[in-house]
Amino acid sequence: MTSSLWGVWGDVTNHLVRMALAFLFTLPIAWNREHGSNSAGLRTFPIVAIASCGFVVLAIEVLGERSVGQARILEGVITGIGFIGGGAILKAGTTTHGTATAASILNTGVVGAAVGFGYYDIGFVLALANFLVLFALGKLKPDDKEKSASQDAQQ
Repeated sequence: MTSSLWGVWGDVTNHLVRMALAFLFTLPIAWNREHGSNSAGLRTFPIVAIASCGFVVLAIEVLGERSVGQARILEGVITGIGFIGGGAILKAGTTTHGTATAASILNTGVVGAAVGFGYYDIGFVLALANFLVLFALGKLKPDDKEKSASQDAQQ
């Protein structure tokens, strides 16, 4: 009885560690989006990562370690994340806003799924790359005032 009880607590600890890592890996992305006054931020990104991780961990526990049914679970996760990401994209006239946020939502879902499958290195690299693209390349992107001024000058 003791060994089975330890096995249960070992599983619980493993699941909690995976979900905590999915949360932590996506916090810098969430912070970046929150400080950029985007539609998604500190709450959305970690929730997407944890939910994706949870679906994957649940699929592993229910379907088995190497089940083909996991592909169907992953397809459902991707579809759901695509739906959420689509809601982050806003089009007003000739301008489109939110594509980086939508792509980041998709990526944080993949981070959560990778961590859920135990591929912590892949999850970490994806999260780091996402943050660096948003942080570093975001500084190179002209802001909306500069864009509208250049569009007015062209007309």
